[in-house]
This record gives sequence, structure tokens and C-alpha cells, in this order.
Amino acid sequence: MEKRYFGTDGIRGKVGENPITAEFMLKLGWALGRVLAKGESSKVLIGKDTRTSGYMFESALEAGLSAAGVDVLLLGPMPTPAIAYLTRTFRAQAGIVISASHNPYFDNGIKFFSAEGKKLPDDVELAIEAELDEVMKTVDSAQLGKAERIEDSAGRYIEFCKSTIPSKVGLHGLRIVVDCANGATYQVAPAVFEELGAEVIAIAVEPDGLNINENCGSTQPDMLSKAVLTHRADLGVALDGDGDRLIMVDEKGEVIDGDEILFIIANSYLKSGSLGENSVVVGTLMSNLGLEHALANLGITLERANVGDRYVMEMLKEKGGVLGGESSGHIICLNRTTTGDGLISALQVLNEVRQTGKTLNELKSGMNKYPQKLINVRINKKFDFRNDTEVSEAMDIAEAELAGSGRILLRESGTEPLIRVMVEGSDYELVHMQAENLANIVKQASEKVC
Repeated sequence: MEKRYFGTDGIRGKVGENPITAEFMLKLGWALGRVLAKGESSKVLIGKDTRTSGYMFESALEAGLSAAGVDVLLLGPMPTPAIAYLTRTFRAQAGIVISASHNPYFDNGIKFFSAEGKKLPDDVELAIEAELDEVMKTVDSAQLGKAERIEDSAGRYIEFCKSTIPSKVGLHGLRIVVDCANGATYQVAPAVFEELGAEVIAIAVEPDGLNINENCGSTQPDMLSKAVLTHRADLGVALDGDGDRLIMVDEKGEVIDGDEILFIIANSYLKSGSLGENSVVVGTLMSNLGLEHALANLGITLERANVGDRYVMEMLKEKGGVLGGESSGHIICLNRTTTGDGLISALQVLNEVRQTGKTLNELKSGMNKYPQKLINVRINKKFDFRNDTEVSEAMDIAEAELAGSGRILLRESGTEPLIRVMVEGSDYELVHMQAENLANIVKQASEKVC
């Protein structure tokens, strides 16, 4: 059965447009309560990022859950991975995150975690959608759920983050710039690094409800790069609006993306015996070819999942791996936590900095990124590039030109009528030329479709 509301990472959209409305969230809270939280002691956690609309949706979800007879624990602004962790520690039936991650303030969304702190399986999401079609009925007044605000949630999560590196490892003597994207980590992220001994320069830590991800954070690291150079810092850490993505900056102001972060952590885990028996790391179809080659030099296999942390997680389970992630900086360390966590991923890198005495620039030097060109081509919705002769022939020619020194990937966007054309290889000029040529052919072929 096809899902109507749930995408690869919850439900997301523009505030005020269906389904991101207060009315829908009221019914969604009730539906969740009906499906997941049954019994007299049922409770669900709700956390959010710093968007103004979070207040409205928090209240609506709380009311819906209460109407279903479920108690609610309110966490306030907290990173997405913190809610996953706290759902487990509070023995709650589910956790709800109100966030649109790296999107601008006028978007918002809902993510759910199970009692184990993991994303909900498809059958549970379908069950929730089925309940949305039912008439909403409120339980008897004596069974209505109560709401309580948890005051020490930030402290609990900070201590958990610190516990994911050896207790003997401190960050004394390190100067770190931390960009919190004016989002959910604005309180906890600086505290984690400070309590471990680092000198912290915190930026983008003044959320006003509208400035989340605005010219800052993991999607726009220019400000972080400049701050690292200005403050002569050892490195910089950039998180996104809900704290599940990480991009770093080395002492030279150079951006370290998710692929390079994966390489550094994989190397560290391999040496410590933490990578597991299979010596496998899971990336995506978009992971740089340089990562694959660098891991192979270490004796580590890179497995490629479809784009999206959900698919990375599925392949990690399938392959028995503990480490995976995306170029965008969504890194999953399953030997430390149950979901992608920007702060915990940063700490794994900092642990390697401390253990080796090397700079971040030195640690990434074992991986050479291949030039990569990505072009989004808007297409006719009826166009099927996989069965188009012109596109197939053009791909064959491009692959012959790359002569085994690169790769080509065409894939459909999951949300828009776009074909993403990606070419990467060792020759910068050839990569760009082939990408432009392929994109033009895809566009021309699409325009011929009636």
C-alpha cells in the first residue's frame, strides 16, 4: 500500500499548507496515540527545533495525544537524536520531533521514533495513516492524558554525548568554533564541547524563530570557515537545524563533508576494533568515488544504499555494519546511538584528533575526493529516462570517455519532477563537460515526450 503522508523522513511541507496545519497535527497526535501508545501508562515525548511554528504544532499534537488517553512529556527545543535517546531512557512508547531539519523557517515537519529510538517501520506508518481516516473520538475525561515538561532533558543528553568517547579523552587545549544553525542544538552543543574542556566560540546561537539555517549551519558553512580562520581555531563544527547532520571545517578553513568525516571515523574504528567483523561502511549512490577508493586501501568495503538515511540504516542492518552516512553529513554510528547524530559524530572525529595528535587536515589527507558535478534537470513528468534510447546511448559514450576513471549516476528526485545528473572522475574538465552534455540530452529527450 502506498503512503499518502509519510516520506522517507517523516512528514514535511510548508506551514499552513496541508498536511502541515494545526488541524492535521491534532488528528496526527490522536492517530499516533491510537496505534503506538496503548495502556494506562502510555506516554509519548515531544521535542522540537526553534521554528516559531513549533509552538503551534506542539500544542496540537499534545491535545491529540491527550484525547487518545496518552500522557505527554514536553522536551522543548532539543536535537532530533536527543529525542531518540530520551525516548529510550524514559521508556516511552514513542518520540515525536517537530522539525524540518535543514529547511528554512517557513517549512516544518514531523518525525517519529519508536520505543527503541529508531525510525518507525513502514507498517506502523501505514497504520497511523489508516487511523487518520477514522472519526476522532476522545476518551472518557478520567482517562485523558496529562502533560509534563521535562526540565533536565538537555543535561541528560549532554552527559550521553560525552559518554560516547573514552572518559580519559578530553578536549583541553583545543579551540573549536561551533555553528548551531540557530537551531535545536544552540544550548546543548556548546555545552558538550565546553564540558569536555575545549575553548568554544559559539556562532548562530541566537534563534528568533525565523533565522534557523539562515546563512549558517551545515548547509552553508562559509560563515564557519571564516570564523575558524578569524579566531585561529583548531577546527569548526557545523550542525543543521535539528542537529542530525554534521559538516566540519579544518584549521585551514577547508570544509570537511560527510564523505571525509566517514573516512576519518572508519579509519579510527578500524584501528580500535570498533568497525565490526565485516569491515564494511555504508554510503549512498552519491558518495564520492574517492571515499570508496580510500576505504578500499584500508581493507574496508563501501556498500552503496539509495539516498536517504532510512536506506543507509536498512543496509547497515543487512550488512551487519555499524558506520554509515551521506555526503550531506548525516552520519550514523550504530555502536554509539540508534540514529544519525551530528554531535556524536563530531565527538568521534575529535577523539581521533586527540588519539593521533593530528590535525583535521592531516586526518582527511588519506582520502582524495574526485571532482563531482551534479546538475538538476527539470523534466516532463511522463519522461522515463531509463527507457530512452538517446539518454542510454549518451551514457554509454560518457562512460567510455571516462574509461574506468569515474562514474555516472542519473536518478529521479523523490519530491520534484527532476532528474539529477551526476558525473565524477579524476579529470575535472572532462567531468564537467560530460555532466553538461548529459544534462542537455536529458532535457532535450524529455521535451519530446507528449
